[in-house]
Amino acid sequence: MKPLTLTLAVLCTLSAFAFGGTTSYSGKEMKEVAPAPCPEWYGDHEWEFGLWGAYSFTGTESDRTKIEEADDSGVYGEYDKFLGGDHAWGGGIDAKYFFCRYFGVGLEAFGLDGKGSHALFDGGPNPDVSEEVYAHEDHFVGAALGTLTLRYPFRCTRFAPYVWAGGGGAFGGRNDRPFVDTAGEGAFSVSRNEDESRFMGQFGGGLEYRITRHIGITGDFSWNVLDGPHNNFGMVRSGLTFGF
Repeated sequence: MKPLTLTLAVLCTLSAFAFGGTTSYSGKEMKEVAPAPCPEWYGDHEWEFGLWGAYSFTGTESDRTKIEEADDSGVYGEYDKFLGGDHAWGGGIDAKYFFCRYFGVGLEAFGLDGKGSHALFDGGPNPDVSEEVYAHEDHFVGAALGTLTLRYPFRCTRFAPYVWAGGGGAFGGRNDRPFVDTAGEGAFSVSRNEDESRFMGQFGGGLEYRITRHIGITGDFSWNVLDGPHNNFGMVRSGLTFGF
């Protein structure tokens, strides 16, 4: 019996040490607080509408020759053939539907205040022109296109960089086409300055910041490629977005 008694005594002693080294907690103390989930500023399926202002600058530097040289030698220099001037102000709207938070399709429309120059030469068919001159003409340039957008909202932040590309058409451009008219008696310089429409492609990138879940601000840059030479222009945009 002595070995059995000794064994039980040892086990009791070890148990006392084991329980003595264990700290007990109440149920309230053992409860773990789960971290709050990150707020979701961008939806997996949402409509987004944009309203923005725009500043555009031409891809071709305005380097027209003096009107006397254009009239006498037929050298006209280089200049933009659509917006007409070297820059233009305007604005636009767009609507997108995001099938998931990273990919969306949409429509875009904008208008710009073009400022062209029309070469008028004396001795031509216009009796009101007594001397050669560049006449400045304001004209409205518009465009409509479809777009594909890729965005990447940073987790737990309000920021979402994005890139997009689109295609459509632009209208209202002014292509001042000087030439020498040899019809009839003698030869004289004239120019045509008619409204034009062109196919257009657009691609760019920017950043959106959500002030609230449904309202944000955005800023981006795009390059616009138009059919024909000396027509391309860049555009900087900034405005508001509304997501639902």
